[in-house]
Amino acid sequence: MQKKNSFGRALIMFPLSLLFGIVIWFRNKLYDLKLCRSKEFDVPVISVGNITVGGTGKTPTTEYIIRLLKNEFTVATLSRGYKRKTKGFILATETSTSKQIGDEPKQIKQKFPEICVAVCENRLTGINKIQKIQSNVNVILLDDAFQHRRVIPGVSILLIDYHRPISKDSMLPMGTLRESPHQMKRANIILVTKCPIEMKPIEKRIIEKELHLFPYQTLYFTTIKYGAIHPVFEAVSNMNISKSNCLLVTGIANAKPLVDHVASITKNTNHITFPDHYAYSQKDQEAIIMAYNQMPGDNKIILTTEKDAVRFRDFMNVNEILIEKMYYIPIEIEFMYNDNDSFNKQILNYVRSNKKYIGFRS
Repeated sequence: MQKKNSFGRALIMFPLSLLFGIVIWFRNKLYDLKLCRSKEFDVPVISVGNITVGGTGKTPTTEYIIRLLKNEFTVATLSRGYKRKTKGFILATETSTSKQIGDEPKQIKQKFPEICVAVCENRLTGINKIQKIQSNVNVILLDDAFQHRRVIPGVSILLIDYHRPISKDSMLPMGTLRESPHQMKRANIILVTKCPIEMKPIEKRIIEKELHLFPYQTLYFTTIKYGAIHPVFEAVSNMNISKSNCLLVTGIANAKPLVDHVASITKNTNHITFPDHYAYSQKDQEAIIMAYNQMPGDNKIILTTEKDAVRFRDFMNVNEILIEKMYYIPIEIEFMYNDNDSFNKQILNYVRSNKKYIGFRS
């Protein structure tokens, strides 16, 4: 029965995927032939994006680049503010909510309050407004902008999830591809993200061969580095997570790596999953507390992601259990094969080489 259902779904989805692919091919062709205009800016612009739907690690990659550049340059980030309830250009402040600017921009502003964080559906408009507001900006990072061809980035970084190789994927809606793998040619740097730490050299060579990269493209492999847990609100008790029963709450695209990690560091783990960028309601808060209360023992914890923590902080009324027992686990990317120096040099050389905007912050 399941095979029949899968075949029936494929029969319906394949024509839709074919039609979607044709539309995207035609759009890209218009830009390739310069029938649709693109603009290149004097200020260095670095795009971080993907060609698949769902999380590939764009936010931790953007945060890595911010850390790399922020002490030497005036950095700004621009994204569309996915799932926000507002429209148009908004400059983030430390009091902006995820509903106003989106959870990922809010997370970045919380971690790096000194940098300019903005959201705008139109990246062209967004960059122009950033330059007017902050004329001394040295570099602009575009989050999730690989498909936004109205802007020509100086460096385009394309992320590919190790667990979802694009060579084995299909176009939407049959698969998760936003456009053809052939469009990888537009990227200068390709990061294969979320790689297992114990990845074998033969796997690396297979991926390199499958990607068919051009000489002007550089390939790197990264893995996820999990940090120590932090309270989402203001926890009043110290938790020994290794001896705790854990209720894991996630609203992200692919929670499996986190689920595996949490299972390895806690006594027992129950997982409640929500859709990516999910806007939690008061009813959801009550369901989480009920699930927590049903867990056995007194030594227990509620754990979530850093991105989810941003959305939980938007609650007007927070239950005492969440205040005391809810923590988040931050993540960073870590380059494999000691390639971080090479990546850092590539990014720094690009930004420093822009003669018009070169210079240190005053």
